Amino acid sequence: MLTEKRFDMILQLLNEKKSVTVTELIKYLKTSESTVRRDLNALDQAGRLVKVFGGAVAKEMAIVSEEPSVKQKMDVNMEQKRMIARYAATLVEAGDFIYLDAGTTTGLMIDYLTEKNITVVTNAVDHAKQLAAREIRVLLIGGELKNTTEAIVGNQAILNIQSYHFSKGFFGTNSVSKKEGFTTPDYNEALVKKTALSACYKKYILCDSSKFDRVSSVTFAPINEGTVLTEKPPRGMLGGSDNIVVVDGLPK
Repeated sequence: MLTEKRFDMILQLLNEKKSVTVTELIKYLKTSESTVRRDLNALDQAGRLVKVFGGAVAKEMAIVSEEPSVKQKMDVNMEQKRMIARYAATLVEAGDFIYLDAGTTTGLMIDYLTEKNITVVTNAVDHAKQLAAREIRVLLIGGELKNTTEAIVGNQAILNIQSYHFSKGFFGTNSVSKKEGFTTPDYNEALVKKTALSACYKKYILCDSSKFDRVSSVTFAPINEGTVLTEKPPRGMLGGSDNIVVVDGLPK
């Protein structure tokens, strides 16, 4: 049996059962233990499942509770993030009143904005500084500054956002799964995202494919909330959905 066929069969079984043992896979695939363990290692390294002692679990079952810093996230999947950010920037039109969420991919959008006749509201200090440097009108919401993500959160931030009505909003997410939707590790940041999403007429979630089939601690929106912009959705994830745009291959 070809390796890719085995991979597909393993992932399909995991999708159904959520967890499998090496013994089950040996019988299911009719192959050796060494081949099964090699396949699990490869799929774990590719981020398609989570290898555990004696078998594997579906990736969406692995809860991500830690929040990487902005510096850490800037070193991950930069090519994919820039591709998504470039596409997202083309959706901005003259006169737009925009919410720009804190995050590395949303921040990269600023490099590609060509329309300056807009107003941007953001909860990210660095986003605000970059926008002001480009002579784009920017409103920075008030509240508590979170050190790791450099996002402004808290009750004051939520009250600020509730008074606005945005033509478009661009959001980041830590994790995405069919069942749990868009999730993030921090409760306070999730509340800010949820509040801002509800104030947007058009909603875009910027999400590189490494974040699919994962779950963080707090859901801020269901899977059908807004339009997902990604470079490569995993097979079976959001397949056939009308709220996903694949930006892979767009010209620079």
